[in-house]
Amino acid sequence: MEETKQSLLGKIQYPSDLRKLPVEDLPQICKELREDIVNELSVNPGHLASSLGVAEITVALHYVYDTPEDRIVWDVGHQAYGHKILTGRREQFCTNRKLHGIMPFPSPKESQYDTFACGHASNSISAALGMAVAAKLTDSKRHVVAVIGDGAMSGGLAFEGLNNVSSSPNDLLIILNDNDMSIDRAVGGMEKYLLQLDTSETYNDLRYKASQWLRAKGLLSDHRKKGIIRLNNALKSALAHQQNIFEGMNIRYFGPYDGHDVKELVRILRQIKDMKGPKLLHLHTTKGKGYRPAERHAEIWHAPGKFDPETGERIEEDTTGKPPKFQDVFGETLLELAKMNPKIVGVTPAMPSGCSMNIMMREMPERTFDVGIAEGHAETFSGGMAKDGLLPFCNIYSAFAQRAYDNIIHDVALLNLNVVLCFDRAGLVGEDGPTHHGAFDMAALRPVPNLTIASPMDEHELRRLMFTAQLPDRGPFVIRYPRGKGVRVDWRCPLKEIKIGTGRRLRDGNDIAVLSIGPIGNMVEEAINELSSCAHYDMRFLKPLDEDILHEVGQRFKRIITVEDGVRNGGLGSAVAEWMNDHGYHPQVTRLGLPDAFVEHGTVSELQQLVGIDKESIIKELLISNE
Repeated sequence: MEETKQSLLGKIQYPSDLRKLPVEDLPQICKELREDIVNELSVNPGHLASSLGVAEITVALHYVYDTPEDRIVWDVGHQAYGHKILTGRREQFCTNRKLHGIMPFPSPKESQYDTFACGHASNSISAALGMAVAAKLTDSKRHVVAVIGDGAMSGGLAFEGLNNVSSSPNDLLIILNDNDMSIDRAVGGMEKYLLQLDTSETYNDLRYKASQWLRAKGLLSDHRKKGIIRLNNALKSALAHQQNIFEGMNIRYFGPYDGHDVKELVRILRQIKDMKGPKLLHLHTTKGKGYRPAERHAEIWHAPGKFDPETGERIEEDTTGKPPKFQDVFGETLLELAKMNPKIVGVTPAMPSGCSMNIMMREMPERTFDVGIAEGHAETFSGGMAKDGLLPFCNIYSAFAQRAYDNIIHDVALLNLNVVLCFDRAGLVGEDGPTHHGAFDMAALRPVPNLTIASPMDEHELRRLMFTAQLPDRGPFVIRYPRGKGVRVDWRCPLKEIKIGTGRRLRDGNDIAVLSIGPIGNMVEEAINELSSCAHYDMRFLKPLDEDILHEVGQRFKRIITVEDGVRNGGLGSAVAEWMNDHGYHPQVTRLGLPDAFVEHGTVSELQQLVGIDKESIIKELLISNE
């Protein structure tokens, strides 16, 4: 990486080097850190705006705290690129999100500076509280800081953590990076509250002087602390003319302050670093700070793809004559169906643009609901609407839906409610890696009663499954589909019903039957084109299975290969093997799918080859089975 003569960042390998600099140099470090991130992400796409917004917070934390001995726990890890650069990975940052390169999100497997996994939002407070309690119980002098932001405070786990912070002995510091954003603009009462929250300077000055006097008088002993905190909270409410939700939970609150004044942040952090008890530092930041295009359109620049760093012009692929993304087919079809069926409503947890529900949102804002980063609530909220006659299409990324498992079972499936659960980003997602692969949905949901589970092979099938799912009395209906483009340029097709539990024979054969589900069937088709003796069945439905197809296959074929873009254990292959055994058929069943391991990051094609579901791997397995 080339350095200018004035570069300070080039002198920093680890945070210990940063701490040798005078505080006056820190604004320049923040400037260079932003330049590094912008220049690298312009050619190696990733999450841009979030990391730009926390440059000063990142620098100040590593300057004041003795990392890695002190723990910094990041939330929504896409804001941690600056952290990676400052902690020994600057030279490797060009490999970020690439196969065998540095990981897309912080992970203790990669660096001792990465204290916890943080690919999903809202877990930082709970994890950091665990570390703070461990420090107390082991009599460690270690400091623990949780950095939560990008809308993650709207997640239920964040509130569960806050509730426990207020009741467990700890010295945790929570930094609330308040940028009024998640990926799309943040929503909900908590976000509005944070925007309005203010603090009286008179109170802060008075509180500091009072605490110094009480300490001198020996009145800050542990058994008197709770009463004094309550007195302080009452005093603050009177001076600030408002009740502070955090201090109402006995968490000392500081702020809001400018999160982009790095020298002031250093002063504040030094002042509160050794204070006892839980604390929350509220910082206002701008997502995309320091790069004008990202500041103006933070939603677009959350993960913008390649771009010209000088002009801000995004380098977009020419999509003329190419198939659209599955998500866009979903968004267009949802609007089409909503115009036909007045009961249809849309629900998404903070992903209206990511899942293309913004298409319906623009035309029917009163019938679309962005509930914030709250997947469990999204499912139960959908169940409540379905109970009283509406038909929710609840769209959640597959990996994030894992956090709503109980809600799907207890609040949707148990009551057999008419909710359409649309799992975007199902299967391998590519560069976002193991925290984001939609690997487990089929295996996790297959045992749940009342669920219909389907996966379309192409865009026509997606549209027809969506139409089928909104017909009366279908019960909970899961439709899973992948990230990225499909295979059909002519994606618009007549909307017609697909009989539930029916697959289709795509080609006949004599030697081997290949059973696939979802878009991976297109890869199977490419492989079988070179082996004409193989039959291929698109199962469409994982639950209920097409028993007519299975009887046909069981009677005709001694060898079966199943192919799926999900974990092998518990998925389609397991379902087929169980059915064959239960019905007295004894073919040799070979299951191709994701292994019993977390799959790393890389392009989808690289990962398909890695796990053995690419064209060449399928051909190899067919040839082996045919010997």
